[in-house]
Amino acid sequence: MTKLNWKNIAIAGTAAGVISGLVKLGWENILPPRTAARNETNPPQKLLQQLGVPKKLTHATYTYSGEKLPWVSYLVHFGFSIAFATAYAAALEKKVKWLTLGQGVPFGIAVWVAFHLVIMPAMKTVPSVKDQPWQEHLSEALGHIVWMWTNNEIAEIVLKQLKNKN
Repeated sequence: MTKLNWKNIAIAGTAAGVISGLVKLGWENILPPRTAARNETNPPQKLLQQLGVPKKLTHATYTYSGEKLPWVSYLVHFGFSIAFATAYAAALEKKVKWLTLGQGVPFGIAVWVAFHLVIMPAMKTVPSVKDQPWQEHLSEALGHIVWMWTNNEIAEIVLKQLKNKN
C-alpha cells in the first residue's frame, strides 16, 4: 500500500483549490447562476446565517475599484474549493480511479448534484430543484465541470513537481 505524502497533498490541494476557485468565480461572471435579486444573499451567506452567523458579518464587504465585494462569501467559496481539491489530490495520489476518471469531470458533476440539487435544497439554502431556473442549473453544472477539471490539472502538475523535487 502506498503511503500518502500529506504535505504534498495539502500543497497541491491548496494550489488547485485557489486556482479552481478563481476559475469558478470567473465562470460565474460569464454565466451568472443566480439573478441579482437571488444573489442579494448568496448561498454561502444564507448557509452561514442558517448556522447562526449574523447578517452583519455574512454581508461584510471590502471595496476594490469602487466595487463592494463579499469577503465572507469568498472565504466559504475558497474554503470549499480547497477542501474538495485536497480530497481530490489525495484520490489522485492513492490512484482511486473511480473518483479521478475523466480528469475529474464526473466528480465535478457529482459535487454539483450533491450540493446544488440535494443538500442545499434540502436545507432550504437554495430553492428546490424545480424552482431553480434552467440558467442556474446550466451555469452550475458546467461550472462544476470546469472547476473540477482545473483541480485535476493543477493537482496533477503540482504533485508531479513535488515528487520530482523529493
